[in-house]
Parts: sequence; C-alpha cells; structure tokens
Amino acid sequence: MLVAQLSRIGFEGFEEEEQQLLAFIPKTLYDARQLLQTVLTAKGLERGEPDELFSVKEIEQKNWNEEWEKDFQPVVIDDFCAIRAYFHEQIPDVKYDLIITPKMSFGTGHHATTYMMMEAMRSIDFYAEKVLDFGTGTGVLAILAEKLGSVDIRAVDLDPWSIENAAENIAANRAVHISLEQKDSLAGEGVFDIILANINLQVILQNLGVLRQHLDDNGVIIASGVLQSDEGQIRQNAAKEGFLMNILFIRNNWMSFSLKKQEINREFAKV
Repeated sequence: MLVAQLSRIGFEGFEEEEQQLLAFIPKTLYDARQLLQTVLTAKGLERGEPDELFSVKEIEQKNWNEEWEKDFQPVVIDDFCAIRAYFHEQIPDVKYDLIITPKMSFGTGHHATTYMMMEAMRSIDFYAEKVLDFGTGTGVLAILAEKLGSVDIRAVDLDPWSIENAAENIAANRAVHISLEQKDSLAGEGVFDIILANINLQVILQNLGVLRQHLDDNGVIIASGVLQSDEGQIRQNAAKEGFLMNILFIRNNWMSFSLKKQEINREFAKV
C-alpha cells in the first residue's frame, strides 16, 4: 500500500527489504512535507516527526554502467526473445536476440513491467503496423516491435539520457525503422495502430485522453508500469476516456493491460 501511495507522489523505484522499504525519486521532485504526510497516512497516524518515520539520503553520481555490469544477467522469455548486454554471448534457441545496454535508462526486462510488456507483444501482429513507443527508455520495446515486423515505429521520451541510450541500442541492434525524438508531449504525432506505454500510473492517467486521440479506431494500447492495486483507478479513468480495459499479466504485484476504444456514453441536457 505504501509503494502505491509513494508512486503517486513521484517515487519511481522501490526495493523491499525485510525491515524497511527503499524508495527512489528524482531530487527535483522530492517534497519532504508531501512524503511525511504520505507516510503518516500509510501508518494511520495524525502526526509524527520525520526522523522517527524515515531517513533521506542523496545518492551520489556513480558509473552506473559499471555497477550494473557486475551483476547483470541476460533475461530470457521462453523461446521468444532474450535481452543481453554486448559483453554476453548470443543466447541460443530464441527467436529474437536483443542487445541492450541501459546505462541510466529503464528497460532491460529484469523489471516485471518490461517483462510483461514483451510477453504481451508476443501475441500481437506487428507486421506493417504503425507503432508508438511512448516513454521509450532504453528503446527495447521499439526494437522488439521492429523485429516483430513493424517498419514504421516512433519512439519518444522526455529524458535526454534515454534518447542517447536508446539511439545506441537501436544502432547495436541494427534497427532501421525507428524514428527517435526527445519530447514531453505527443503534439504533432499522427495516428498509430499500436501504442506501447511502459511508464507509471500518473503519466498514464494524465495522458489517457491524448493517447486516445493518437490511437486508430481499431488499434490497441499495451501499457504497464503500474501496480495491481491501481487497477480500479485506471479502469475508472479509462472508461471515462472511452476505453475498454483488459488485464493481460500480473507479475510481482505489477500488472500490464490493454486498452481499446469504445463508444463514450455522455449525458446531455437539451434546453
């Protein structure tokens, strides 16, 4: 429950340990008062001192690529695909072999959300479909979309680190049908048959209406980055925007889901 509440105020990464929860947030989004109120609410308290409830530490910059390489192991999804780093040998007996070096970006398949997104993509026909990867991160989903047959893929992200990293991964996988751009909105984009959105709860909720505008009437949105406990909130907001929601996979309390257009029922008064 606390993870769900913290994700709503900007926390993006979590590590659950036996006696504590580690939660990570960009420094620019950190609000001490907001955090205190969230923790008090989760504990059912009316008041309390911050140093009695949590501690805060600013993480120094490191060579995260070096740290990651120490423990990184390839991710294999049955015989469908494998995600490995450039220093790993090619994975045998898989249909699609992806080379991904994440650096500071999100998306290696280790996290449940990316894993589920790729599982969902396995059952979709991408051949000749126009695809949008909204919040591309490492570019892994866009790269897989090309391997699955799409020749018109748009990958966007607001983080310059992600754009730089995705460009490197796109080149490493010799993908030639991916258009990559740093931007914080979908203004100027066209209509897509398939939209991939592995982001977080708040970004998904804020962009449901915009995503609907850019989705073909017969298209589908595949999304993740949200907890299973957020299902009710997403389902309610999706219905308001004219979407039919379907749960696809649940993994480690995270979920992936699809959205398809349906008619919006609107009440009106004739005067």
